[in-house]
Amino acid sequence: MKKLLIVALALALGTAAFAQSAKLVIWADDTRAPVLRDLGAAFKAQTGIEIEVVEIAFDQLRGQFVTAAPTGQGPDILAGAHDWVGELAANGLLEPVNFGPKLAEFSPVAVQAFSYGGHNYGVPQGMENIAIIYNKALVSQPPRTWDELLNLARQITDPTKPMYALVFQNGPDPYHWFPMLSANGGYIFGTSADGSLNPCDVGLATAGAIHGAKLFAGMIDEGLLPVGVGWDTMRALFFGGNAAMVISGPWLIADTKAAGIDYGIAPIPAILGPDGHTYGTPRPFIGVQGFMVSAFSQNKTLAFDFLLNYIATTDTMLALYQRNPRPPAHLPTFALVASDPDIAAFGAQGAFGIPMPNIPEMASVWGAWADAQSLIADGQATPEVALQEAVAKIKTALKCK
Repeated sequence: MKKLLIVALALALGTAAFAQSAKLVIWADDTRAPVLRDLGAAFKAQTGIEIEVVEIAFDQLRGQFVTAAPTGQGPDILAGAHDWVGELAANGLLEPVNFGPKLAEFSPVAVQAFSYGGHNYGVPQGMENIAIIYNKALVSQPPRTWDELLNLARQITDPTKPMYALVFQNGPDPYHWFPMLSANGGYIFGTSADGSLNPCDVGLATAGAIHGAKLFAGMIDEGLLPVGVGWDTMRALFFGGNAAMVISGPWLIADTKAAGIDYGIAPIPAILGPDGHTYGTPRPFIGVQGFMVSAFSQNKTLAFDFLLNYIATTDTMLALYQRNPRPPAHLPTFALVASDPDIAAFGAQGAFGIPMPNIPEMASVWGAWADAQSLIADGQATPEVALQEAVAKIKTALKCK
């Protein structure tokens, strides 16, 4: 099938000219670039067509692409995150993907994450979400409910040592805070009748979200949760044996193993709702990584052939997984690694997850939301006031009536 597609292209464009002039440029971070280089070498050996892989730091990929793509200096294929899609597609920088029969090979949630305005703009590769990661030397059985977590925290917390039952990034960091708000009905954007996100329906001040924020404030007031924790502090506390549990993602696992911690992964504990009778399941954001094609590429047909017939294969997806383990969005690959206990555990939490909103309006949420978290953590505003003010600021920024 691969050879037939290349032959068809060669016949249409002229074999010699196609092989000599065509070149695909891929931008990717350090977790994907080595795999793509190996794949590119094999592709060139088979077809004579060069694949140039440019390695760029993940946090710089989107910004450089936005600047370079319209000038024709950007890549043909961009490896990145699904929540970039709204901004990039709205600005005409991405080409829609037609999966054809390949669509059935991918997780529907992952495909939906890369969709915007009724079109799909990416081939998903890996999914990720946060969960509880715990030190088995300090916690034999992870808590199933937040009440159990609080009981444990009251037994072992001692800020003077320091020692905490639970630590997560909150300095401020709405991403890691979201499960406490979403467990009982908090959300970012609601949906319209057609299923698209409605940016003027902001659910960060629902009764359930406020309830979760009160729980957060209460833990701080009791001294059970340290405030202003960033990535480095969280790692130091967990790896030093000063935190029994953290809320984090698969990106922490390699270093946890290197630190020699006997760890487990468990769902974030269920939170008793405002009604005092029903427990809600925390719903973290789901992030999806994948590959997009530039609307300014001069080799779109070749780019899609390489993407769908060379990258979207079990061999390549497995190599990408082995380089940077995440639950694969490619279902045949997922079936091969599903027995991995880490993948299964993160997947159990991810089953309740919510794809990070990928619409451009999400950019107006983070600042106001982070400010609300800081005000609550510092005791400068009640959860009700802080979250209601955040929603008002977001709607104003989005010019909602």
